[in-house]
Amino acid sequence: MEKSESSAFIEQELSWLNEIIITRLKLYFNHETSRASIWEIIPPVISGQQGPYAGFIEKNALSPADRICLMLSFVPTLKPQLFDCFNIRNTDTNQRFVEFGCVQGIHYHGLLPTFETLLFILAGDDVTEKTNYADYFNRHVLFSRRLILRDLMSEHDPANSAILSPSVQLMEILAGDGGSFAPYFSSKFPARPLVTRREWKDLVLEETVMSQIEEIKAWVEFGDRMLDEWELRDKIKPGYRALFYGPPGTGKTFTASLLGKYTGKEVYCIDLSMIVSKYIGETEKNLSNVFEAAENSNWILFFDEADALFGKRTGIKDAHDRYANQEVSYLLQRVEDYKGLVLLSSNLKSNIDEAFARRFQSIIRFPMPNAGQREQLWKNTFSSKTIFEQLIDLTEIARKYELSGGSILNVVRYCSLMSMQRNNNIILNNDILEGIRKEFRKEGRTMD
Repeated sequence: MEKSESSAFIEQELSWLNEIIITRLKLYFNHETSRASIWEIIPPVISGQQGPYAGFIEKNALSPADRICLMLSFVPTLKPQLFDCFNIRNTDTNQRFVEFGCVQGIHYHGLLPTFETLLFILAGDDVTEKTNYADYFNRHVLFSRRLILRDLMSEHDPANSAILSPSVQLMEILAGDGGSFAPYFSSKFPARPLVTRREWKDLVLEETVMSQIEEIKAWVEFGDRMLDEWELRDKIKPGYRALFYGPPGTGKTFTASLLGKYTGKEVYCIDLSMIVSKYIGETEKNLSNVFEAAENSNWILFFDEADALFGKRTGIKDAHDRYANQEVSYLLQRVEDYKGLVLLSSNLKSNIDEAFARRFQSIIRFPMPNAGQREQLWKNTFSSKTIFEQLIDLTEIARKYELSGGSILNVVRYCSLMSMQRNNNIILNNDILEGIRKEFRKEGRTMD
């Protein structure tokens, strides 16, 4: 019921916005209209409306101008044809009227609203009104909290030509009624969901490591209750930060995905190569998009190969180095202020900046598995539908060849493919040895 009522209200908002735009164009071109101002058009009544979108408007006490801004950002997603009226051309220039502000997307065929579009709808060609509204929205919560994003197509474009789009948090609100909006991986949102079909029993680690992971799991499940019910929120800062370090393939990423699976939290793996930008300020903006979405949805954030962003800061040789260090300091603060779980992964603990390492609640070393753990990994990883060649001795293979869990998984994949290629389900000893040889070559090692 709530979903249909919420959708009906959004339809009313879109119809209201459409009427506002048509009236603004009539007033601008001195066409016949019964209205002297767009503000004679009454917005849909909020009182009594159900659903998260109406609730968001009411909670934030949004004015009619605020609601125009809000709905404007949603138009390309909900009703792109509403902007068709801005496609008319100026007969003097044979181009669209620049004062309308809409721009054509690179791959998107419709028009995208810009900050100039918002100012035109609200103020027409009144320069004083435009200036007042620009100042008002530059300080407005919709933009200061980056609920609505402003993105320039080129760093050289004027500020008012920035494209308006809803943040992931606003898309979550639009989805509403318990549903969730899955953000698309892009340079604006450089994070992917991290999921696994495997089980907790498949995680083979030392007992001391497992107990540390259980502590993290307990915090995700009971942290908020502990802070609230035991009145510790004034003494203990919310949020939990943990560093996983150790050689590749030792279970760091797998552990992160399992923590999400068994606590009912979504895990997002941040692609640091897309976050770190050569353009000043872009790194902060890219990471902010992820954190703003995460804070609304209580995600677990996993930074793989975190050295790229959270490593030791450089000495200051020039202005660029000074800014880079300031940028990293900002990012570290953002991580520290996050109220959920942040996991950082690194091959070496020494690569992480010590000033930041002191802020971790847990620093967990993921060592290479010992012979007994390797044997368990071999047995757990092979399919129960396969048959081993008689001379295979997994205990001896585990004792003789030091491999990480990730490398063992690669060997099992190789052996299983070779078996399938032979149209049988028999795992051969030679295939296991060849698979191990391939893994050793990757690391520059040779087999005895």
